[in-house]
Parts: sequence; structure tokens; C-alpha cells
Amino acid sequence: MKNIIVPVDFSDQSEYAMKVAASLAKKHGSEILALHMLELNQAMLTSEGSFHPEQMVFLIKMAEKRFATFLEKPYLKGIKVTPIVKHFKVFSEVNEVADKHNADLVVMGSHGSDGLKEIFVGSNAEKVVRNANIPVLVIKNNIENFKVDTFVFACDFREESLASFQKASEFAKMLSAEVSLVYINVPGDDFLSTTDAYQKINKFLHKAKAGQEVEIFNDYTVEQGILNYCETVGADVIGIPTHGRKGLTHFFMGSIGEDIANHSKLPVVTFKI
Repeated sequence: MKNIIVPVDFSDQSEYAMKVAASLAKKHGSEILALHMLELNQAMLTSEGSFHPEQMVFLIKMAEKRFATFLEKPYLKGIKVTPIVKHFKVFSEVNEVADKHNADLVVMGSHGSDGLKEIFVGSNAEKVVRNANIPVLVIKNNIENFKVDTFVFACDFREESLASFQKASEFAKMLSAEVSLVYINVPGDDFLSTTDAYQKINKFLHKAKAGQEVEIFNDYTVEQGILNYCETVGADVIGIPTHGRKGLTHFFMGSIGEDIANHSKLPVVTFKI
């Protein structure tokens, strides 16, 4: 793991993410790219608007000063941290930073989001998950020593998830974690008999050239099944594929990966399909 991106908005959740990133960076010799996205509108960036250029420069300098203070933490000692300030809050820029710096992972703090706010606004973490092409590790709580013993990867075992499965396997190997694979079986049109489920799973594992065991866990919804299964096995991190749907497709179809990232109290890492 060469480079880790940590989006920073100076909140407690940002610091939770930074602590986890620092733990990973120390273990793997990684550099941290601390990314702050300012919310400057176009008027601030032109002399024609109500804001003048000198005001914009002042705001940027203030942000940079606050950024420097935020990064003066004992747990970052000995780690190379590169601050990056972007003028706009455009979440697709995470990919630009990742490509430019050859980043392997985004570690991001989140409050989560529920109800109407989730439908019409969504959390920043959800937006990063939707846009990022590299894995995104979402952190909700303060973790002093980030250590993963049990890594649960929940999958529908469709062929389109093969690449995500490979990335998840590599992620777990990097963390020296035991992988627990689970298929959530729910009532309705997608319900499968045990025989049919194992046929589907075995076909997938054969294509993936993997010989791991898979647990079939029954529940009323996929999301609740994943959360309940993780509680049952004492998971430390949940891994899940995500389509990163956008626009009307996202509104009507949603994304299990984003829902889990929003609602789980455990760290969640998403892998783009």
C-alpha cells in the first residue's frame, strides 16, 4: 500500500479516519494524502462577483492554516503527510488525486445518514463511495489501535463481482485478517434454495480460482442480514462490492454498499464493481 487518501473537514470523524490511516501507514510504510475540499462558489473565484480575489486568497490561507494545525498530531510523527487543498467540493476529484498520486485506498470518517436527509442529501462518505474507483474504508468511531482479525466480505456471487472479490481478498491479505464470506438469502424473487445457492457460489469461486467456504445466512433484507451476520461472527470490518450508481438510477435502485456504509457502526470498506 503506497498512498492513502484521507478527506479532511476538521471534524472528529476526520480525525478518526486519520488515526486509522496513520495505523495503516506505519504498518505498510505508506504516505498519507490529506485532502481538503473547500466550498468556494464561482463568485469567489472571479473579480466580477460579490467576492474579490483577495478575499478568496484569504479564505484559502485560513483553510491552509487550519489544515496545518489539524495535522500536528503525535500519532502522525514519522509518517509522510502531504496536504492537498481543492477549491471545490467535487467528489469526483478524489479519483483525480488517486490517479495522480497512485493511491490505493481512501480512509474516510462519517457520521452516517438516515431518513429524508439520506435520500435527498446523503453523507459525504456515501458520495465518495459512489465516485471513488479505489477501495473506500469508512470509519464511524474512534479506534485507537486499528487491527482486523475477522474480515467479512458479503457478496451476491454474480460474475460482475469477481474483480471486487479479488480486491477484497488482497485487502484482507494485506491486513493479515481471516476472511469470512457470506451470501445473504432473502425472501422474494431472489430467494434461492440451499442447493441453488451453493451451485451459484461454487461456480463463482471456480472462476475466481478460490477454495474458500461461504456461509449462507437467511434474513429479511440483505442489509440487515449483513449486519446481523457480522454481529454473529464478531466481525471487525465489513467488505462489500458497490456499483457506485448515480442520478436517477441511484435514486430508484439504491446501493447496498452505500447503505451499509451509512448505517453500520463497524468500519466498512467498499470495492467498486
